[in-house]
Amino acid sequence: MIVTRDPGFNLFRAPALAAAALLGASIALSGCQSNKGRAVDHLSPSVLYWTAHKSLMDRDYESAVREYEALTSRYPFSDETRQARLDLITVYYRKGEKEAATDAAEQFLRENPTHPRVDYAWYMKGLINFEDVPWAIERWLGVDTAKRPPAALLAAITAFSTVIKQYPNSEYAYDSHVRLIYLRNRLAEYEINVARYYLRLGAYVAAAVRAQRVIEQYDGAPAVQDALDIMIECYRKLGLKDLQANVEQVYLANFQKPSVQGAARQPWWHFW
Repeated sequence: MIVTRDPGFNLFRAPALAAAALLGASIALSGCQSNKGRAVDHLSPSVLYWTAHKSLMDRDYESAVREYEALTSRYPFSDETRQARLDLITVYYRKGEKEAATDAAEQFLRENPTHPRVDYAWYMKGLINFEDVPWAIERWLGVDTAKRPPAALLAAITAFSTVIKQYPNSEYAYDSHVRLIYLRNRLAEYEINVARYYLRLGAYVAAAVRAQRVIEQYDGAPAVQDALDIMIECYRKLGLKDLQANVEQVYLANFQKPSVQGAARQPWWHFW
């Protein structure tokens, strides 16, 4: 994960200032560790930012959070603070504090709606919702991850879609697009699981409607083949032979051979 930069914030805009900032930070933070918190309170914006940035680069995330937050609270309108709010998204994400990272991204979007790096905040919101640790474990165990309700996925789709539509030239647009395809396929598979549930209950009309939704909303997704299977089975159970024949024609035109009801297909997802 890169640390994105505000194009108006030049980290190396003045070598002399940079050297002075680093020297000042070293002096201010030297000595006993217990005095570090008190020293932070007296640093200038530039020195405090350099100190926090160094902690981030050194992966000292606890110190980075403390120093960035001291900067944003003491100097809320400085250029350094605007950059610090971007960096805080990264720090919290790397610490594994995803809720705090999301809050930091949302705060940045509220306070800087026209900022040139809002694409990063939107991308991070999408990435945080996308990354759900149990998914990886379930995949190793062969569990169908699409059977859970897609609550966080909807938030991820909104964020990634925003990056793609509003910031098509963003460096995060391609990855957002790839992840969005995955999420779209997963939502389609979720709809299939619901349709199969209705099918097992004998609620054939409800199952057919749910399967039809997959075809209409997720055209091209791997789940479309399963949706056609379900519709054929539902119409057969309901005795709607004309509708069954129509769907079978569509199936044969797209997949060439009849399906085997209940046969397990290869999963469409892959390890990220």
